[in-house]
Amino acid sequence: MVKYIFIFKYMEILCLLIYNYIKVMFVRIILHVDVNNAFLSWSAVDMLKRGSSIDIRNKYAVIGGDEEARKGVVLAKSNKCKALGVVTGESLYSARKKCPMLEVYKPNHDIYKYYSDIMYNYLLGFTNIIERYSIDECFLDYTGSVKLFGDPIEAAYKIKEDIKNKFGFTVNVGVGNNKLEAKMASDFSKPDKVHTLFDNEIKDKMWKLEIEDLFMIGKSTSKKLREMGINTIGDLALSDCNILYHKFKKFGNVMWNYANGIDNSEVVYEREDAKSISSSTTLSYNYNDRDLIYNVFKGLSMEVGKKLRDKRMFANVISIWIKYADFEKVSKQVKIDNAINTDEDIFKYSKVLFDKIWDIDRGIRGLCVGVSGVNHKRDRQLSLFSSDNVVEDRDNLQKTLDDIREKFGNNSIMYASMVKNDKK
Repeated sequence: MVKYIFIFKYMEILCLLIYNYIKVMFVRIILHVDVNNAFLSWSAVDMLKRGSSIDIRNKYAVIGGDEEARKGVVLAKSNKCKALGVVTGESLYSARKKCPMLEVYKPNHDIYKYYSDIMYNYLLGFTNIIERYSIDECFLDYTGSVKLFGDPIEAAYKIKEDIKNKFGFTVNVGVGNNKLEAKMASDFSKPDKVHTLFDNEIKDKMWKLEIEDLFMIGKSTSKKLREMGINTIGDLALSDCNILYHKFKKFGNVMWNYANGIDNSEVVYEREDAKSISSSTTLSYNYNDRDLIYNVFKGLSMEVGKKLRDKRMFANVISIWIKYADFEKVSKQVKIDNAINTDEDIFKYSKVLFDKIWDIDRGIRGLCVGVSGVNHKRDRQLSLFSSDNVVEDRDNLQKTLDDIREKFGNNSIMYASMVKNDKK
């Protein structure tokens, strides 16, 4: 009997050791890198590189739109402006009332993309599994990099210091076991900080926070939650999930999971495929306006079309994906009979695909247009309703547009729909 008890205890210990080994080996490590005050910081760094003696990060400065047209809003503000109550998203007119000495600098998205790309290329030195959540935020799946680069917290500090010393701007780095935890951690306190939020730290570090501090909880939702007596993230985590579902439908489950640190979404990264061509973008805020989204798709379609024509190729599969603010990514594609490579054709199919999959109640943070089934030969099926002359006319028009853009720049000529949307 004693012998069997000893064997049972031995097996129990062995199983526990195996379980702990598997847990350590396969536990996910996610980093979230978030640029501090990105638009203002990147504008400041660029101005200093060009010889400016003023660092606008230390001034009463904001990045904003057209103040004279009375429709400009604050896109980013310095800490001095923040101390006077200036907030992102308010009108410049309102901001100037709070801060009469306000200095307004126009946004320059070419500069922002340049520094965003610099940061992204640097982060590729740690892992190629990187998701550009927005122009100034990246998620890194560091799980497979632990053996290569060591402790993730040490790696986070190295990333923070390297970006500051090499490129001149600061970031916060959050470290967690999933994307939700990493993002929450990077928001704890700023700037230029590293924070952790692992599974075993949820109760101590996150549950005490106000309900508005939970990712994806906006003003409208937080008001409803407070009316239900849910004031902290801990209150939400301990709530009845069925009641939340009855009140908020699917989003109720999402909120409850987030409050408990549950998030199984993957870090979605771009994979190279020699047989496909794509162009994607991350958005600086959540897009809900269909016309604005169409405008982005138009630009992406132009980029993909140009890549196809540069390679003298055609495609018969068009695909898109959209990435929602809560990390979910949805895609759809269509195979067409006649291979194409013009901007207008790619855009036409992209719009159709988008309209089929977009959940209009959810904001969009990223978009992509892609083509595959590429070939140097144009495969066409005969139709009673089209002719070679129509195809040739469209090709000639596209060539003319390409020639004008090559000579005078990509923005020298645009489609009427893009000009109309730009004026809104």
